[in-house]
Amino acid sequence: MEIQDLFIRQRKYIFTLLSLYVLGYGFTSYQSVFAGLIFGTSLSLFNLWLLARKMNNFGDSVVQGKKVRSLGSMSRLATGALAVIVAMEYPDRIDLVFTVLGLMTAYIVIMIDFFVQSFHLRK
Repeated sequence: MEIQDLFIRQRKYIFTLLSLYVLGYGFTSYQSVFAGLIFGTSLSLFNLWLLARKMNNFGDSVVQGKKVRSLGSMSRLATGALAVIVAMEYPDRIDLVFTVLGLMTAYIVIMIDFFVQSFHLRK
């Protein structure tokens, strides 16, 4: 259940970032930048959900002694490719660079969450 707790906590952080991006989209003149961040971060959240689900299945398979499959790298790469294709199809509405930055959001959140949790455990 620890993986599920991590996912729930990291999902909250990503939803907070998404809400800030939506505010930025609505109140600034940088709609394409924030649209890229929203799109990339949304797909990043989807990738995080896929990773959490695959890790739960991975742990269950190891405990039961079954053969272990991959953690779904191909599906996460396909999601990234989809994001780039969509951003390249609509360059006037979705900024490609910020879409890629949004795709990395979940991994940045994972690292920051790790450092915050390890800092709290030291105290």
